[in-house]
Amino acid sequence: MFKGFKEFLLRGNVVDLAVGVVMGVAFGAVVASLVADLLTPLVAAIAGKPDFSALQFTLHGSTFHYGRFINALLSFLLIAAAVYFFVVAPLRAWERRRPRATAPAAKPEEVQLLAQIRDLLEHPHGPVPQQ
Repeated sequence: MFKGFKEFLLRGNVVDLAVGVVMGVAFGAVVASLVADLLTPLVAAIAGKPDFSALQFTLHGSTFHYGRFINALLSFLLIAAAVYFFVVAPLRAWERRRPRATAPAAKPEEVQLLAQIRDLLEHPHGPVPQQ
């Protein structure tokens, strides 16, 4: 019972997934710090307000905290911008500069099977002997 569990844990996909999750958490902390410590103060310097959570209005006894939504929206946009400009754009630029090996594309299995059927129909008793 434990042998099967050990094999399951040490299977490549599970280990790769675990490494990916740990790296994702670490990267998330870096991006959150970038947004909270650098980008949000920059927005606050431009907009004049670092925190919009106090913005609200009341309608028929219900309080709408639209400032919290603005904070969440700004955080999302800043995180998306940070990921795009610090990860996606540099990787795309690196991919464009990297030389690519041009390997001939393999024919799909269906095309290979159809070619074999065609050849068998042309020569039902085997290949024509070379003269």
